[in-house]
Amino acid sequence: MVTAHSEEHTNGPNYLFGKDIMADRGQMNLAAYYNPTGHHVASWRHPKAQADANENFEHYVEIAQTAERAKFDLLFLADSNSVRPAHIDALCRSVQFIAHFEPLTLLSALAAVTSHIGLVGTASSSWNEPYHIARKFASLDHLSSGRAGWNVVTSGNDSDAQNFSGERAYDHADRYERAHEVVDIVKGLWDSWDDDAFIRDNESGLYFIPEKMHELNYQSERYSIRGPLNISRPPQGHPVIIQAGASDAGKELAGRTAEAIFSPHLTKEAAKEYYDDVKSRMIKHRRDPEHCRILPGISIFVKPTETEAREDFEYLQSLIHPIVAREILGTMLGVDLSGYDIDKPLPADLPEHWGGNKGHYEELTKKGREENLTIKELGAHVAGARGKNVFVGDPVQVADYMEDWFLGRACDGFTIMPPYLPGCLNDFVDLVLPELRKRGLFRTEYTGKTLRENLGLTRPKSRYDINPD
Repeated sequence: MVTAHSEEHTNGPNYLFGKDIMADRGQMNLAAYYNPTGHHVASWRHPKAQADANENFEHYVEIAQTAERAKFDLLFLADSNSVRPAHIDALCRSVQFIAHFEPLTLLSALAAVTSHIGLVGTASSSWNEPYHIARKFASLDHLSSGRAGWNVVTSGNDSDAQNFSGERAYDHADRYERAHEVVDIVKGLWDSWDDDAFIRDNESGLYFIPEKMHELNYQSERYSIRGPLNISRPPQGHPVIIQAGASDAGKELAGRTAEAIFSPHLTKEAAKEYYDDVKSRMIKHRRDPEHCRILPGISIFVKPTETEAREDFEYLQSLIHPIVAREILGTMLGVDLSGYDIDKPLPADLPEHWGGNKGHYEELTKKGREENLTIKELGAHVAGARGKNVFVGDPVQVADYMEDWFLGRACDGFTIMPPYLPGCLNDFVDLVLPELRKRGLFRTEYTGKTLRENLGLTRPKSRYDINPD
């Protein structure tokens, strides 16, 4: 957790790729990342949370429309293909990834009650066929008039594999090899039709121009996919590709494919290092580093005064059950902690993670050992936003913190992760956004009609387009 005065701010010039970026940063992008009741593990117990949010469509309509009125770039829904594996005493006191709507279904419904905000959902490259992914997100892009985004995940949980006729998740290297391949196939399928293929000419009786239909005919050891996709090219050309990998393999996938990234870093220094690394990888892959928005997650407790914000934070922390804190920490680390004393620090011989998020493992073990935190204390910290950054303060302090990261080129904006919903979202919108706008750091109106336009991303040409730019 970061408090209002726990980190020094730096204001000197910052250089990346040979240019001074302090004077031309423009405005930050903001994503709203929604777990049903909020990101805090005890969120459902807060009186300003919607306890039945996981099955309450009206709740999602309310928070989607709030984010749209606030001019957020996008809302994002995570997903899991299994009930979280955990000790039953912890499981029955939790809400995350227990029971919730399938994201593409929910986002399609939200497309009908919103008009500008981007709609981003998760689909696993491990447990979905590429054709299914391409068709679903193309459909969402059409239903939303160009507001869809795909969050590419690789699914390292054995519990997911056990719902798809397997026993264990694919190993780390295999998962990322698959992800590269699946992204390539999906993008190829999105190009199945030229933008002007469907002429629907009543007089001639010609519905589409035959030469403007393209079979993919993809063959590999894993996949055999003929195509074409049975829906026209998406309004955005390709829905926005989003990723969240922190391992070396994840950063390589991001550098090659991602157009927005949800990053997990707890400090400005770590975020800056990640930012520079990914942008450099983009150059290696001959991509413009400005064509990807890096948006670290941050869970914010904000009230008119810092004292009130801290009281709200401490109250929610008091609702965490110790067993839940231990289980969440174990999940984040990818290590079974049930045999360890929760009142002692992480042991020096802690096993290597079993295939979960390597970035989380490295950051959390480092934090626990440097600060000599007990498993219970580190678990309580993690439960605040499941390994993401937590900030507690008044509106000016929050805006100062966000501005420092943004101007220091540690990010292109933020993924706002409300600790409980709808209360913390309303607090951020009502208290922080006016301060950011006063500083010229966030928009007052949408600048485009599609998610790509609002993120400042170009529309990709079809691979079959032979016309010069």
